[in-house]
Amino acid sequence: MYEAVHAHPDGGATVARHASEAASLGFEGVVVRNHGDAPAEYDPRTVAEAFGVDVVEGIEVRTDDRSQAASLVRRFREEATLVCVHGGNPTINRYAVEEPMVDVLAHPMRGDGDVNHVLARAAAENGVRLEFSLADVLRADGGPRVRAIAGLRKLRELVADAETPFVVSADPASHLDWRAPRELVAVGELVGFEAEQVREGLAEWGRLAARNRERASESFIEPGVRRGRYEEEPR
Repeated sequence: MYEAVHAHPDGGATVARHASEAASLGFEGVVVRNHGDAPAEYDPRTVAEAFGVDVVEGIEVRTDDRSQAASLVRRFREEATLVCVHGGNPTINRYAVEEPMVDVLAHPMRGDGDVNHVLARAAAENGVRLEFSLADVLRADGGPRVRAIAGLRKLRELVADAETPFVVSADPASHLDWRAPRELVAVGELVGFEAEQVREGLAEWGRLAARNRERASESFIEPGVRRGRYEEEPR
């Protein structure tokens, strides 16, 4: 199982501190998905060796402009192992599910965001994972928490109907935001998931990373020549 985090300066903990929490709670890896305007400084191999967990270089593209989102995704697709898009804006949600270069649409129900059957089917067709972010369920209270639970329940029904791939995360920005897998399973059950589905959503981050690393290694043909990352590749 993997967790996807925001590290300093995008969050309150360093990549090393996140990796330490991952190891102590029994996670196999951590995806560093800082927003593009707040990159973390770290060496993934050094951190991985220090704590015995996989460290995946990711990025979360954050913009409300569709054209800019497309440009940033193309740029980061060649630089990062995992490319996420910051969801919650209806225009960006639609763009992300229609773009096969996107790995994950992060927290699509946040803010003014929403997902319907059309978007869920588009995500399934293009191999874009929808994220079940448990952050607001874990760290909000009152009305915001109630709305977050309702949004995730709706998203779960849509994902099940369309057979859309998905990931699960507590979306920690600090070491204090981490939760053990059993706690995330309990929260997932609150929104209608079975325990194994939550575990599968946590593991999907690692499967995506392994797939993309393999694609990147296979793209090399000779110096200066590479096959397109998504050409002639099954989803």
